[in-house]
Amino acid sequence: MTPTGKVLISGASIAGPALAYWLHRSGFTVTVVEKAGALRGGGYPIDIRGTATEVVRRMGILPRLRDAHVDSRRCTFLNADGGEVASLSPSTVAGGVEGQDLEVRRGDLATALYGKVRDDVELLFGDSIDTLDQSGHGVDITFHSGRRRTFDLVVGADGMHSHTRESVFGPEERFHRYLGYCFAIFTMPNTFGLSREVMMWNTPGKAAALYAVGDDDELHAFLTFHQPEPPSDALRNPDAQRDLVATVFAGAGWEVPGMVNAMRDANDLFFDTAGQIRMPHWSSGRVALAGDAAYAPSFLTGQGSSLALVGAYMLANALATNRDHTAAFAAYERDVREFVAMNQALVDNGGARLFPTTARALERRNTMLRGLVTMPSGTPRPAHSALTLPEFAPMP
Repeated sequence: MTPTGKVLISGASIAGPALAYWLHRSGFTVTVVEKAGALRGGGYPIDIRGTATEVVRRMGILPRLRDAHVDSRRCTFLNADGGEVASLSPSTVAGGVEGQDLEVRRGDLATALYGKVRDDVELLFGDSIDTLDQSGHGVDITFHSGRRRTFDLVVGADGMHSHTRESVFGPEERFHRYLGYCFAIFTMPNTFGLSREVMMWNTPGKAAALYAVGDDDELHAFLTFHQPEPPSDALRNPDAQRDLVATVFAGAGWEVPGMVNAMRDANDLFFDTAGQIRMPHWSSGRVALAGDAAYAPSFLTGQGSSLALVGAYMLANALATNRDHTAAFAAYERDVREFVAMNQALVDNGGARLFPTTARALERRNTMLRGLVTMPSGTPRPAHSALTLPEFAPMP
């Protein structure tokens, strides 16, 4: 296969458009299909750190993302009664590098990526892959809309609950590692006068956070709780999700009752479990996976978007460098897997320390936070920057 082959990418969030950009640079003809009817704007803040910062620099969108940087000024931790435990700079808490790491709304990153590809690749919004058949010298696709097309390669960049992965590799349960937490994210009115800051309340096994991205009248609200087994019944039922969260947080202090009431009325509630996708291989035949579909690290690591950007770059570079897709997919896995493993391991190295499940662990964490108040921001966790990007293969 020459680098002028036709590639279908499923998913237009982060990994998908980033991959589309680099594949187009290499001479591929790229189609991106996205089940949503339009690009999703706004959204909760995400981080771009370490190696991923170099990817967006090479794409030419770093200045735009710096302009969109949230620049949170402080993160305040509260006890069960709402009293202050500690107030710190966000980089101290997250282990990032002040002045280098970026924090932007998810939609701002998606919009910047979309702007780099919208004139160069085919974008099919409001559609999705229905069936996928690798029996011939390509991949025969039937879309949900009924249209049929054949592509040389297909890449699933359709998130943690990837339909592409399920179609080719089997059910999610085989690859999902549940991390013991559930979370609900939604927006609510900023009646607290918060500005560019985070407030987080904790009791053992439960956390509530209010996140003011700017000075506007909207807050991102997070309700997170420990749940030994994933609540399978609630994952597909929004009413059951609201009931579960309300039951877990019944009787909680601080502003939590108001947050639960706001969740009941929210039209943008996103509920899920904290989990990772761990797979022995990220490709099968002419189909590969990228981003959360292949190696979701969970929000507990803060590295999901960064892994998506780096993985997309490395997959595109492998395809540009190797004429044979089998060799390209093997190179992609060889060069990226250790980076993925280091970032996924952050949950085992204390990535979940923000949400202690016992009173003793919570007190240990609070003691640590009080100690950080008097210390300078730490050095970055090496996982952020553990991969050095190769120079991108030039267009043939």
